[in-house]
Amino acid sequence: MELWQELEQKRNDLDISIKRLRTHGNDLAQAEHDYKVAVSKEALKLRDEKMAVGMISLVIYGIKEIATLRLKRDIAQVMYDANLEHINVMKLQLRIIENQLKREWES
Repeated sequence: MELWQELEQKRNDLDISIKRLRTHGNDLAQAEHDYKVAVSKEALKLRDEKMAVGMISLVIYGIKEIATLRLKRDIAQVMYDANLEHINVMKLQLRIIENQLKREWES
């Protein structure tokens, strides 16, 4: 019976992780939005200041605000990817437990 309890616990954990993935997905989308808006604004500002277009792409990523937003975006991506991988691992664990239960029921 302990396998059945473990299976139920894993299912509950999976549900929680899926909800967490939704939150991380929203965080990632917002961070990506904030980053791209800031890059666009800064690029237009530099262009208005008569900076050469070729230089803008070299300079813009060194600006502290842009670098900070890029870092936040990258961190959000890592959190999303880690959560997605956790879900995949949990699904594998569920399959293993289900197979163990099936073997026990057959014998």
